[in-house]
Amino acid sequence: MALGSSIEWTEATWNPLTGCDKISPGCKHCYAERMAERLQAMGQPNYAHGFELTLQPDMLRRPLGWKQPKTIFVNSMSDLFHDEVPEPYIAQVFAVMREAHWHRFQLLTKRATRLAELSARIDWPDNVWMGVSVESERYVPRIDALRTTGARVKFLSLEPLLGPLPGLDLRGIDWVIVGGESGPHARRWTPRGCATCATSASRRESRSSSSSGADPTRSARGASSTDAPGMSCPRTAAPHGRCDCRCWCRAGCRPLARAQRATDVCRWGYRRL
Repeated sequence: MALGSSIEWTEATWNPLTGCDKISPGCKHCYAERMAERLQAMGQPNYAHGFELTLQPDMLRRPLGWKQPKTIFVNSMSDLFHDEVPEPYIAQVFAVMREAHWHRFQLLTKRATRLAELSARIDWPDNVWMGVSVESERYVPRIDALRTTGARVKFLSLEPLLGPLPGLDLRGIDWVIVGGESGPHARRWTPRGCATCATSASRRESRSSSSSGADPTRSARGASSTDAPGMSCPRTAAPHGRCDCRCWCRAGCRPLARAQRATDVCRWGYRRL
């Protein structure tokens, strides 16, 4: 478990398993694979097998020892719904997340078919957000699989965005992350995907890409519809602009970081985007 994270949309990471393998074009330049190889070379014991799928049972109960509430990205170095992860182990991970009710857990998978197959047998805690990655139009069906789950909050990661997503249906989706690819050999992303998301009432967190000549963060945020009617906090269901749960609300704010001026902070302690 890492206290703090360079990932913009979370606060910490927890890896009860490590390693994965590639299943779609979005995996081509996997940052987790590069990191695992680096940690293996440094002698980190959890990465003795490099990026080979490995259960880490010693890490299972780590969040229970972290008493300060955090937003935690689960398996930044793997995929909980990998075909080789035993279902009883997945149940153990969910049991820990339920027990650690003061945290908010974010799960993300590309293996939406298995997610849908297991969903009915999962006891979904309210503090678990479930997401799928969609990098191009070919993988939009992953969203339909996500909709069938019992997760209270459902989100999308449109990163690395490798192609346009025309007519993207965001019904039942609470949150969308849009981003390009970063790192060595990054492929150019497609800003048109952001325009599609701008028509929804979902909260977006846009991540910039080193491979784009423009400033995608600026353009995506500029298109955000934070005043759309009916918007509410995915955790408390509070109306637009009235969230006080310190979650990633959809009122145009994000958790307080470093405000330079008093006017940078809204009345609920969030920093304005």
